[in-house]
Amino acid sequence: MSTSVSHSEDPDFRSSIQENLKQLSAQLGYPLDEPSVMEIYQDAYDLLSHLSPSPLTLARVAGTLLVYRVNDTELEESKWFSRQVKQCLDEEEVEELIESISRTDAL
Repeated sequence: MSTSVSHSEDPDFRSSIQENLKQLSAQLGYPLDEPSVMEIYQDAYDLLSHLSPSPLTLARVAGTLLVYRVNDTELEESKWFSRQVKQCLDEEEVEELIESISRTDAL
């Protein structure tokens, strides 16, 4: 039985991710208020609800959603990412997806 779900539901863990999101948004020059940070966390949690994500994977998905929001990314691109996460069969696929969008094409 996996304990990762209990980590993601742990209030201290949730607060830690939300605080990190708040700090990251400030570092990116777009400080977010508490409700916005909570919304991003909840969106990430919901996207991963079909899996039992590790705390790191949940944080990485939340961070990706944050970057999409503060960079004013096209809505379609953000929706595409969300659809892809929902289609992932396991945590490894989610990690591979995040890695693939983080890579810079050599072309």
